[in-house]
Amino acid sequence: MRPIRSLSVRLLVLTVAFVMLAEVLIFAPSVARFRLDWLNQRLAEAALAAQTIEAAPQGMVTKVLEARLLAEVGAHLIDLTQPGGRVYMLATPMPPDPVASFDLRLAGPASLIAEAFAALARTHSRVIRVAGAVPHDPAAVVVVVIDEAPMRDAMAAFAGRILALSIVISLFTAGLVYLSLHRLLVRPMRRITAGIAAFRRDPEDGAAVLIPSGRSDEIGIAERELAEMQAALQTALRQKTRLAALGTAVAMINHDLGNILATASLISERLARSEDPEVVGITPRLMDALDRAAALCRQTLSFCRDGVLPLHCAPVALRGLVAQVGTEVLATRRQGDRERMITWDNRVADNLTLCADPGQLSRALFNLGRNALQAGAGRVTVAADRRPGHLRVTVADDGPGLAPRARDHLFLPFVGTSRTGGTGLGLAIARDVVRAHGGDLKLVDSGPGGTIFALELPERALLAGPEPSPGRPGRDESG
Repeated sequence: MRPIRSLSVRLLVLTVAFVMLAEVLIFAPSVARFRLDWLNQRLAEAALAAQTIEAAPQGMVTKVLEARLLAEVGAHLIDLTQPGGRVYMLATPMPPDPVASFDLRLAGPASLIAEAFAALARTHSRVIRVAGAVPHDPAAVVVVVIDEAPMRDAMAAFAGRILALSIVISLFTAGLVYLSLHRLLVRPMRRITAGIAAFRRDPEDGAAVLIPSGRSDEIGIAERELAEMQAALQTALRQKTRLAALGTAVAMINHDLGNILATASLISERLARSEDPEVVGITPRLMDALDRAAALCRQTLSFCRDGVLPLHCAPVALRGLVAQVGTEVLATRRQGDRERMITWDNRVADNLTLCADPGQLSRALFNLGRNALQAGAGRVTVAADRRPGHLRVTVADDGPGLAPRARDHLFLPFVGTSRTGGTGLGLAIARDVVRAHGGDLKLVDSGPGGTIFALELPERALLAGPEPSPGRPGRDESG
């Protein structure tokens, strides 16, 4: 980074500029005040010189004394008018005619500032007439005719002193502000930037995660948020790495697993020719399970290779699909679950038909139902209603609700589970299925009274069904 573009240099330049701007705003009335004080001093000296006439014998002064008094004041003419009409005048033999006239009694702040800068900007000398009140006798009026050059020279010297003082103040202030901002902002920002660059070079390096400084201001908040983001990203990268390794492993064993399933299918076909009624009864279920296992292997392999679930959409009667999923979910109950009453409540309308992949959609519903049973639910209710723009399928249970850890990482594989031995893949797969159909899976509610998930499918997936209705979110609409 070039120095001129660094934040430190910009802060220094801006600080100097702002301090100089403040000094300019102070300089204007200061110069005007200096000119006013200079003129008032000349008027006071002129009044004092004119009043010496009263002390002179018979009110007369010699030409030599008059010239000395005018020289001390620096005036060509002095005219003092006191109450009662008394007038005292001192003048050179041939006083020059004034070019401009100023009455300090009538001058306002704006006019004083304008006249001061006009005097500073003027390059030639001129004679001016100035009138004002006598400091110790406001009723008296004194008028002087003087050269403007001495006043302009005094103002220029004063302006130079002000400029030098302003430069010193601005540099001193800018240095203090620069050091303060460099310590409070620039150095922490460089540290954060270096941490980001180090993390970008090797995101999986644990040492690259920024260690917050413990500050309580905005910089400290940014450091903590960055550290949390880096830690979360490292966790996600590790999960992605494990999933990539898992996908590679699945691809490697898929061929051997297919051979195993093919052998099991041949054996099941031989079992189908058995005359034992019990064997004949279970063989179709065994063959169907093997076919679904083989299809699952093919789909998993395709997903690991392409990253997208393969869909084979067809018209699906949603109520029948939900009923079939319910039978499969109840069949997976463990021995302890069989001792308690578990209900699969199917509230889907009979005339609701979708264009979807029946295998994948049943897989998503099966994962949601099985998770509910494993969490301890005694009743699972599935309902569906058509809404503007989408179809909403809700899966509600009366279980204990999700743990806080599970809610924070709900759809993350290997993380979004609080159950011992769980992988967290069920919800992740269910969401991938719904998203492959153009929709999304969302958590509607979870608490001590149960959990509600909603599968929101696009309206284009609906082939037939009831008219859209706003419905009420939450447990009332799902049972």
